[in-house]
Formats: sequence, structure tokens, C-alpha cells
Amino acid sequence: MSIVTQIPPAPAALAREHFGRRLSFETDCADVAEALRVGEPDFVLLHVVGSATAFRRRHVPGALHLPHREISEARMAAWPMDTLFVVYCAGPHCNGADRAAYRLASLGRPVKIMIGGLTGWADEGLTFATEPEPEPAVSERTIRP
Repeated sequence: MSIVTQIPPAPAALAREHFGRRLSFETDCADVAEALRVGEPDFVLLHVVGSATAFRRRHVPGALHLPHREISEARMAAWPMDTLFVVYCAGPHCNGADRAAYRLASLGRPVKIMIGGLTGWADEGLTFATEPEPEPAVSERTIRP
């Protein structure tokens, strides 16, 4: 008996129920990429961690930056209540997506986590979107002689 079979597998019906439940809470990078590729995503993709600067440097194409701490009823009012939100964070070492999902669910919003986050996106060999740094305001520019 190997370490794998020391605990016997669950009956097929119980396994089906378990994995079906998991899939109702999460999706993966490949599925999100395919939905974006065909151009008909039926969800709003949220990048829920990091600064605006970090977001501009690297994010999943089509994502909006909304840090989990800023998710509120007022911020979410821009979308109908039945909008599905897919949230992601830096990767498996980060719980920002869980925090965002918890906040969204607490507001009565449908939500799934994109497992893997930025790390998973990179591991799949998928490309990131980048945005140029904004020009500093006149008052922020360094004046050089």
C-alpha cells in the first residue's frame, strides 16, 4: 500500500459533488484566457492586489485594478447585481483573491477565484498587458538646469 492509497478514495458520487462544488468557486488561467481570446467574457476580471504602478507594469489583459480593501457596495454599484466577478492576486502565496471573493460574496455578488493568479498566468506562458507610466503632473516634474 502506498502513501497515496493509505486513505481510500471517496466514492465517485461524493467525488463528483465535491469537485463540482469546487468548480463553482474557482476557474483557472487557461479558461479565463480562452474566454478573453474568443472575445466574449461573461464576467468582470479584477486584479485585487498591489499598487496602481504594479498593475500598470503587469496584469492579465482586460483586468480592472480594484484592490480588495477598496471593494465596497458603493464601488460595486457600477455593475448589475448578477455580474460575475473573477478575481485574482499574485499567486498561490497570496490570499488577496480570497479576501476579495469574501468581500464580494458578502455584498451578494457572484464571484470566482482565478486560481494561480499572476504566477499561474506566467506558468501557462500567457502574455501580460502593460500600460505606460502616466506623465507626472507639472508640479511633480523635476526641474533641471
